[in-house]
Amino acid sequence: MPIKAILTDIEGTTSAVSFVFDVLFPFAVQHLPDFVRRHAAEPAVAAQLDAVRAESGEAQADVERVVAILLEWIASDRKATPLKALQGMVWEQGYRAGQLKGHVYPDAVDALRQWHAAGYALYVYSSGSIQAQKLIFGCSEAGDLTPLFSGYFDTTSGGKREAASYARIAAAIGRPAGEILFLSDVVEELDAARAAGMATAGLARDGGELAGHLTVASFAAIEPSAC
Repeated sequence: MPIKAILTDIEGTTSAVSFVFDVLFPFAVQHLPDFVRRHAAEPAVAAQLDAVRAESGEAQADVERVVAILLEWIASDRKATPLKALQGMVWEQGYRAGQLKGHVYPDAVDALRQWHAAGYALYVYSSGSIQAQKLIFGCSEAGDLTPLFSGYFDTTSGGKREAASYARIAAAIGRPAGEILFLSDVVEELDAARAAGMATAGLARDGGELAGHLTVASFAAIEPSAC
């Protein structure tokens, strides 16, 4: 079945893991507490704070306690949807102010542009919020890359190591899973995508192998029509 669409992870795949841990997370730690305190009464923020209370089991937590929970979640790299949403809001301010520029590997930029020009539909699936995904590509060091993409998916579609998540994404894209190529640097994610029927290619930028999957060190080595 020929590949018609490409679904890519971000962290470790299109972008350096170090950008997330060395730039984005510290920026959120520095700026999120004051952001929450200033905007806690706004509906979009208040909804996420209520989601934090629900997920933490602390329904009566005041704003300062919610801030503490969020910082604990950042420290443990917890994949919590309300945390990702709030981080996205904080990062948006940083991107818009020019304090942040999204890192995307040059080989990924080149390949994404070539694939888009060749007619492949491009999508993103990351544990970061859709808002954060749009920011990293929209305010990237290579300029605004968002016109290349047809859609974005995050943890609201399900966990990245669960086959059902990829089945949901294929349904949302409107294509059989076999027409979709998924790219990631995590073997468990690749396994889940394959279990849902997708083709896979693994990125191992520092060498090594993602067992059971085509493994490359660069986007330049990926030929979708051969996957």
